[in-house]
Amino acid sequence: MRADLPIEVTHEVRDRCLCLHLQRAARAIARRFDEALRPVGLTHGQYSLLMALNRPGAPRVGELAHFLAMDRTTMTANLKPLERRGLLAMLADPKDKRSRRITLTDDGRDLLVQAVPIWRKTHDDVDEMLGRDDNEALKQDLKALSFD
Repeated sequence: MRADLPIEVTHEVRDRCLCLHLQRAARAIARRFDEALRPVGLTHGQYSLLMALNRPGAPRVGELAHFLAMDRTTMTANLKPLERRGLLAMLADPKDKRSRRITLTDDGRDLLVQAVPIWRKTHDDVDEMLGRDDNEALKQDLKALSFD
């Protein structure tokens, strides 16, 4: 150990670092939802992406990326397998042919109909694990940290 980086600093980071605790919690909850959604062939990220498309208007790639806090390149990479499965379609924007809009297909909607009860049950289990009926304060804190 070096004197200018004692183990106490490591313990301080372990005990105080919001980033570390959020990453660990995010990974744990992602694994839980991934496992729950496996029977319908989705990951938690794919579920969130498809659910974000369940809206009246088809968003542009950039709008969806912003909503899901992803960069455009990552968003495009995440869209491709779902498009290959026929769960979403990417269409040229009628107002700007350089831009694409993403829409949920009927197969995508059908899969979400199967996935929603699984998501609800898993969410109920997480709520029970947290020991609360209302996680509103936690959600507000997380939203504040997402810088929207």
